[in-house]
Amino acid sequence: MENTLNKTKNLKELESVLSKAVKKVGASKENDLCKYLPMKSGGYMHHFTLKKMKKRNPSELTSLLTYYIINADRPLVVAPKSRAPRGSRQRNDQLAFTRTQLDRMLNLARLAGDSEIISILRPQKSLAYYKRELINAVRQEKVNQDLWNGYVEAVNATKSLSSNS
Repeated sequence: MENTLNKTKNLKELESVLSKAVKKVGASKENDLCKYLPMKSGGYMHHFTLKKMKKRNPSELTSLLTYYIINADRPLVVAPKSRAPRGSRQRNDQLAFTRTQLDRMLNLARLAGDSEIISILRPQKSLAYYKRELINAVRQEKVNQDLWNGYVEAVNATKSLSSNS
């Protein structure tokens, strides 16, 4: 019984502190208060965290609002948490090989005669590149099986792309 009375008292106190804080900073809604509440991990409080604290720990939220907004002469906006730039996260499941390492593996695959691994490791070239190189090889009267295989793969790849579209 006493516990429920204490909770309702904390909620009423929180509501009054919230309304005072919203008025003080000139915010339009409660979520705007988040920018004034710093977090230990850096940056300001997320609006989901504010909602959780409002339900689960109203006394702590009341003390934070009182300290950082109501008792402060001029409440300060907390700088957002610094984040890594887009595309900078490295994928851990991808192996990164240097050009020389790839060339060595490609040579090993050629020595072993493994055409599937050769096709995977070989740098992907355009269909136009293979056409040009095949025409040059014909003019020089040279036969290059790898060049022909690459041409066939490039043609098949373009056909599969056009049939999927």
